[in-house]
Amino acid sequence: MNRTWIVLGATSAMARAFARQVATEGAALLLAGRDSDDLAALAADCTLRGARLAEAVPFDARDPSGFAAIVERALAEEGEINAAVFVGSMPAQAEIDADPSLIDGTVTDSFTGPARFLQMLASVIEERGQGTVVGVGSVAGDRGRLGNYVYGAAKAGFHTYLSGLRNRLTRAGGHVVTVKPGFVDTAMTWGLPGMFLVAAPEKVAADILKAVRKRRNVIYTPVFWALIMLIIRHIPEPIFKKMKI
Repeated sequence: MNRTWIVLGATSAMARAFARQVATEGAALLLAGRDSDDLAALAADCTLRGARLAEAVPFDARDPSGFAAIVERALAEEGEINAAVFVGSMPAQAEIDADPSLIDGTVTDSFTGPARFLQMLASVIEERGQGTVVGVGSVAGDRGRLGNYVYGAAKAGFHTYLSGLRNRLTRAGGHVVTVKPGFVDTAMTWGLPGMFLVAAPEKVAADILKAVRKRRNVIYTPVFWALIMLIIRHIPEPIFKKMKI
């Protein structure tokens, strides 16, 4: 079967690892992001790894005027059209506290921009009767925490959107996987205090592809984060609001 993957935020560490693994399966790749030179280098790498097609396309979550062109480009490919969303931004909470205008960009990058793109792609998946959406959220979206509650709120919104989209696309033969990574070794987490149990991007990508094959609905990666977040979600609020986590 011909498979095409649209990878949004393709130059992030997790997206690179995912694109490289999908390339070895012979898929076509539309690598979407803002850094054209970096995307071109990744496209060349994926081609060498066996991708049927690897093409760089411009994407900025804050500029929806470019979304339709990506969807149109995907429509030129036969077979299954899939999308993997790795887009997001996480300014330090202290920076947001000092400048609340940063909320707008955080929410657009981490939720509303990707959701707007997926809303356009959904009808394509319905028409073809197949296709998978991978939405990368975060464990931060499971409960508002002192250290990153704006980013967590954006990802919580994205999780809810993906749940509704899954409900919609399942009826047409499509599927949506919600991915909730814990701490991953990426540019977003470099230098942050309190990091522990940090996963390699390659491990996260392997978990995502396993979830796609098994048509899982929601996964935590690495899997032990499911237990960690179960505990965090069940801490009583009077205790939780006094904790610095």
